[in-house]
Amino acid sequence: QIVPLWIAPNVLTFSGFVMILVNYFLISFYDWDYTASGTSPGLVPAWVWLFSAFTTFCAYALDSIDGKHARRTHSSTPLGELFDHGLDSWATSIFVLSFFSVCSRDNGKTGVSVYTMYIYLSIVLFNFMCSHWEKYNTGVLFLPWGYDISQVVLIAAYLLTGAVGVEVWQKPFLFGYYITDALVILLIGFSLFLSFPQTLYNIHRAHLKKTLKNDSLYEGLLPLVSPLLLFILLTVWVVLSPGNILAKQPRLFLWMVGVAFSNVICKVIVCQMSSTRPELFHWFLCPLALVVSAAVSGLLGWTEEAVLAALAVLVTAAHVHYGVCVGRQLSEHLNIYIFSLKKRVQE
Repeated sequence: QIVPLWIAPNVLTFSGFVMILVNYFLISFYDWDYTASGTSPGLVPAWVWLFSAFTTFCAYALDSIDGKHARRTHSSTPLGELFDHGLDSWATSIFVLSFFSVCSRDNGKTGVSVYTMYIYLSIVLFNFMCSHWEKYNTGVLFLPWGYDISQVVLIAAYLLTGAVGVEVWQKPFLFGYYITDALVILLIGFSLFLSFPQTLYNIHRAHLKKTLKNDSLYEGLLPLVSPLLLFILLTVWVVLSPGNILAKQPRLFLWMVGVAFSNVICKVIVCQMSSTRPELFHWFLCPLALVVSAAVSGLLGWTEEAVLAALAVLVTAAHVHYGVCVGRQLSEHLNIYIFSLKKRVQE
């Protein structure tokens, strides 16, 4: 009720995403290699963690009310839906990458390994993908409680770290287990034993009711092909990299993973909204396959980190370009502005 009626819903959505980005880059400035909370505690000022709690809360609140504000202003459109879910697909990975700075990477005593970080991020992205894969097949977007719980846990973790310090994560919490161990159990539990089974159940129920949007098994599984191949290629690079690329550049590699998955999922969202068939192979797979092949074969040598940086820039630029182009095309087609409630003047 406090949001002025002249503000476009997409402004709320984008403002929340910008806050997430600002928070991520701020943490990255103080903790590029995920060691500030482990081997070098105290490098991240307490106010940064409190700012993280504030930005996470604001982003969560804005993401929760943008749809309500759209209905309140009678401005609900496919552009708004795509804008919301598209930015969510990117923000999902950024939330996780920011939180890794609280846990810190493994220093032999506490923290989590960079390989565990990669697995955590993959599980979270898999959950997000399943929600939209479910809607692709059923036409209904079922949002599990895992998202709300994760946001509350993130805010609480940042507040705790800002108030007490990162040392709280380096002491046994209960029965010799650390708080990070409990969070891991929650993540895996909600993902593999609640969210994913719920997705399969909803699709099965739609099949029994004969309300599935796709009749054949091939059409139903088609959106999963590119994400699965993307995950396989990335995992091969992580496991077989001669230069141990994930250990050397964890933040850069995980950023690239999040952006690549976001673009793949965005295209699934577009197909789900427009009732069209998704492409079998995403174009990201071609340059990625070439880079992975060159890396694991040793052809890249000492240039592996530089090639990773170039690939991360390419993927990020391509994703931003894709988002801008789709947004402009939809705004022109629907005769609306992205960040204004005024109608476009038709030529």
